Amino acid sequence: MADKLSGLIETCYGMAAAINAAGIGVDERMKLQATARLDFLKFLTYLAYTEGDITKGELDFINRTLGYHLKKEDLVQLRFSERTAMPEFARTVPRALKFFVLADAGNKMKDEVYRKKKAITLVETYRLLGQTYIAQDEKCTEKEIKLLSAYMKMLEDFLKEYGLFRRNAHIEPILPVIDRRSEKREYSSPVGEGKGEKKKEREEEEAKEEGVEDMLAELNALTGLSSVKHEVNHLVNLMQVAKLRREQGMKEPSVSKHLVFSGNPGTGKTTVARLLAKIYKSLGILSGGQLVEVDRGGLVGGYIGQTAAKTADVVDEAIGGILFIDEAYALTVGKGEGDFGQEAVDTLLKAMEDNRDSLIVIVAGYPDLMEEFLSSNPGLRSRFSRFITFEDYTPGELFDILLAMCKKQEYVLSEGAGEFVKGLLKERCDNKPDNFANARDVRNLLERAITNQAARVIESKKADYDTLARLEQCDFEGIRL
Repeated sequence: MADKLSGLIETCYGMAAAINAAGIGVDERMKLQATARLDFLKFLTYLAYTEGDITKGELDFINRTLGYHLKKEDLVQLRFSERTAMPEFARTVPRALKFFVLADAGNKMKDEVYRKKKAITLVETYRLLGQTYIAQDEKCTEKEIKLLSAYMKMLEDFLKEYGLFRRNAHIEPILPVIDRRSEKREYSSPVGEGKGEKKKEREEEEAKEEGVEDMLAELNALTGLSSVKHEVNHLVNLMQVAKLRREQGMKEPSVSKHLVFSGNPGTGKTTVARLLAKIYKSLGILSGGQLVEVDRGGLVGGYIGQTAAKTADVVDEAIGGILFIDEAYALTVGKGEGDFGQEAVDTLLKAMEDNRDSLIVIVAGYPDLMEEFLSSNPGLRSRFSRFITFEDYTPGELFDILLAMCKKQEYVLSEGAGEFVKGLLKERCDNKPDNFANARDVRNLLERAITNQAARVIESKKADYDTLARLEQCDFEGIRL
């Protein structure tokens, strides 16, 4: 286990250097490799003082594993300077992991080794590091195990937000090798390329995508949207059965896969569409699984012939994935002569027919206007087999969304702020002005509160953790949405 841990740590350092070389995570204060090493140290310090003190064996493990020459008093100082003794530490994502996620989720690197697996490799290194650290102490306690479990859950939840978490991930170290002639870091296996089953297993693991169950769990974990979750789960069941029939050489159910999402702004339509694209790819229904978002402006041109070309370009980009058309009704509502929205619709209808096995179209917008849109062309309604309605969020659901946004950005609400915001959201939901936008209102509210808090913090000249993290009632007062 010690050899594997050492190899994984070196692998993470190598990936950090490669991420830096790609221009991701470049920081004048500290290179990403050093940041990852310090993050590991803070993590072990978090575990070390579970019982109030650190043993010589634990100190030796830290120095030996991470290559430090620290004394006991150094860790005591680190514990307080980095706040590893505070409960908030177990809810704070390591700095280096954020850049690993950016490298994976942002598709900013062309590397073939550990493609889209850099972040999960770092997380699994944390798991093995924590397990090894606890196991080397014969006096392992239940409290240590709980602390490790809580920290790992926080890391896993962070990866799930970006679709990068893989349950029971099997990660093997790949040692970094420096090519001194080019000074570029490359990767090679410590045992060479391998052959037979070992090589096949690596290739299969490389190609493996997040499971349907995990993505459905991600969907079902979203706040609210109970009817949407019900519909999507039924839809996925239908697609899974179609896949099973296809594998048995049977005919698949003849069902259109195109969808209508109707609902007010900020109700999660784009989020659900993005998850569906990944689920369909996992089921083999779509080859790419990308979501291409577009509105009227991305489809309609200003002169004859331009609209068909623009629409065709967007369709080409979406082949193998989902084309998501927001405010689709804008293509046909209230348009007179000289408008080319109908040309875009006609081009889309032909593309949907020509690419029925490689393109899924989701049209979205306000419920009433979407009904008018579908009635504007005899061929439109017949192309869409399923209609999913996104209900407005309740005040309680909007508050839960606000708390999730705060957690993601490392903010907390004071008790007074929490009660004030609950009242604010209830009043807004009861009245629902014309510009009511559900989760978008919550996002705007939080952004303005953060701006107000920043001004308050600068004026107070306090920069301790609690002051920087806490949002007070006064930060929300006077905000108009």
